[in-house]
Amino acid sequence: MSNKIRFIIKKLTNPRVRRRLRIAVTLFFSVILLGILFKAVYDIGYFDAQSLKNEQNAELPNIKPVLTMESAQHIVSGALTEDANNPQTIVDQIVNNNHRLATIIIEKNKIKRVAWIIDQRIFFSGELFNDEGYNLNKGIEQQYNIDRDNFNRGDQ
Repeated sequence: MSNKIRFIIKKLTNPRVRRRLRIAVTLFFSVILLGILFKAVYDIGYFDAQSLKNEQNAELPNIKPVLTMESAQHIVSGALTEDANNPQTIVDQIVNNNHRLATIIIEKNKIKRVAWIIDQRIFFSGELFNDEGYNLNKGIEQQYNIDRDNFNRGDQ
């Protein structure tokens, strides 16, 4: 065993081997140092980007959007491709001003209907049922005295 150690020490004393070893060790530590440097630069950039994103999120308003009569009329006119300045279908009343599913009453040719605005942008007019199968339109029509016979006749 000691012969092997002497043999290795004798090889390491050779100037050519020492120079190659020095170059290898220098390259090894240079690669490690470069990796640490890249990691530090990446982390700094990542945390700067996260803080910028957090600042932008903090600047956003923390209120829920409210549906107004004007915005509801604009959504209905846009969905029915009517003239926004002179619409045929008029938003008569906002029943439930929920920002996810707003209930409105619209009127066209003296006929009132229940309609829905989903996520402040999608207009839906027709029968709406909940997960238990109850018709949500019927209750609102009874509550606001909307004649279902006129509703079933359509836009005649």
